[in-house]
Amino acid sequence: MRIDRFGGPALSLFRMVVGLLFLCHGLASLFGVFGGSRGTGEPVPLGQWPGWWAALIQALCGALVLLGLFTRPAALLASGSMAYAYFVVHQPEALLPLRNHGELSVLFCWSFLLVAVLGPGTWALDNLLPQRGTRAVGLDTGERSSVPV
Repeated sequence: MRIDRFGGPALSLFRMVVGLLFLCHGLASLFGVFGGSRGTGEPVPLGQWPGWWAALIQALCGALVLLGLFTRPAALLASGSMAYAYFVVHQPEALLPLRNHGELSVLFCWSFLLVAVLGPGTWALDNLLPQRGTRAVGLDTGERSSVPV
């Protein structure tokens, strides 16, 4: 039994869990659900910079990553927003994430970067979309693969 065959489904499950958690953070800040913004029970005021816009990115990108739809660009945007959150909000408080409470931002940032690089995994809506600008190429193993033209 080869464990490699579980790579695609495992990546899909990882992507879905990270996307769902990010979506929940966005919904909490946008609508005051799940404890609200930072546990206050309240939403972030509409249009407030940067909190409301960050929450919008969290909700939209979280939903897209959860579904595996436009996964790579959504994950890249989510990763960048978490890098911004870490360096602008957390890092000025202290150098290390354990001291500045930025662990979640760092974990989300690197998790989404991993998804952006590795792709959505086996179970994703992206896999149902027609591939544009690719052509089939035979590999040494006899498998077919799509590569950009």
